Amino acid sequence: MKSLVAYFSASGYTASLAKRVAEAADADLFEIKPVDPYTDTDLRWTNPLARCNREKIGKKDVPIANKVENFDQYDMIYIGFPVWYYAEPNIIDTFVKSYDFSGKKVALFATSGGSDIAKAPGKMQPLMKGEIVGARLFRADESFPVIKTWTNSL
Repeated sequence: MKSLVAYFSASGYTASLAKRVAEAADADLFEIKPVDPYTDTDLRWTNPLARCNREKIGKKDVPIANKVENFDQYDMIYIGFPVWYYAEPNIIDTFVKSYDFSGKKVALFATSGGSDIAKAPGKMQPLMKGEIVGARLFRADESFPVIKTWTNSL
């Protein structure tokens, strides 16, 4: 089974975790990058006019700068992201809508400053034909054995 870890990281925490998930799952790694990179001001969620808030409230797709080559070759897709408003950022929805997940297994993983990942599977499942087989919130500095145990359980 060939696996891919695709992730979006706003501040680097999810990127660090994604690298460990890819190692634990013996998966290829793909960073989901927005066409228009986020600045610190864009991510300042306490400002109601910040880009992250406008995107979430407006339910806007976020254009992605890069594409996964040969997406069809993957059977298992791990999708990582920071939790925004108790769910995935809009760029993750854009990513999911950009590929055919038919017949693929999908596992979600996330980092968060305080929210959980509980709403993400329900929001993402209608956007794909793949099967979400797991969702897990990790600390950004989660230990490798914990990550490995999770990937093995899927």
